[in-house]
Amino acid sequence: MNRVAKIAIAAAFSSLAFAGVSRAESLGMNTAQGIEQTLRTFQGDFDIQPVYDWHNLDDETTGPRSAPQRSESAIHAIQASIDANRSLAHKLNNDGIAIRNVVNAEQAADGSITFYVR
Repeated sequence: MNRVAKIAIAAAFSSLAFAGVSRAESLGMNTAQGIEQTLRTFQGDFDIQPVYDWHNLDDETTGPRSAPQRSESAIHAIQASIDANRSLAHKLNNDGIAIRNVVNAEQAADGSITFYVR
């Protein structure tokens, strides 16, 4: 019985180690490179949020403060990543979203993505 308990404890510690690795990887999921890589193969749920005036966030009605501003090159890279994923591009198009209007994307902890559009 003691041997079984030791094996169970070792298995539990191994699981915790793997959970820590996956959590560490998620820290970079919304970096420019992380989100681009995710978008190229993304098949999950997504949400659309409008960004009215990306450069003027003087009050709460102009756009989300939680989404980091992306450079023009980062925006083009996000759009190219979406375009490379034909399934995602088709779903966005069916929802009336033109890829050229997507200015940012963020992945949530549950794996879903929020696209910010102008």
